[in-house]
Amino acid sequence: MKLRFTPRAASDLVDIAEFIRRESPRGALRVRASILQSLERLVAFPRMGRRQRTAGVRKFVARRYGYVIYYSIDVVADELIVLSIRHPAQGRLAADR
Repeated sequence: MKLRFTPRAASDLVDIAEFIRRESPRGALRVRASILQSLERLVAFPRMGRRQRTAGVRKFVARRYGYVIYYSIDVVADELIVLSIRHPAQGRLAADR
């Protein structure tokens, strides 16, 4: 299975790293690595995440730092599509309300 980021998800990952980098450059690298490890697990086991109210959307919590990865699975294209990466302190994804 391939991994694909929406523009929003790619921007989220950059924004997370930039925000943390202001206080701790090493911390930013650790958080980014943790999120990417979670994504590797999802690629291997795409149905690990919980289904959401929005059809086709799942969420998975990156354990160490609590970032929530919203994603969908395109079975035909054999892709895991990362929709958004958020921290609970940022609020829930509007589409899931």
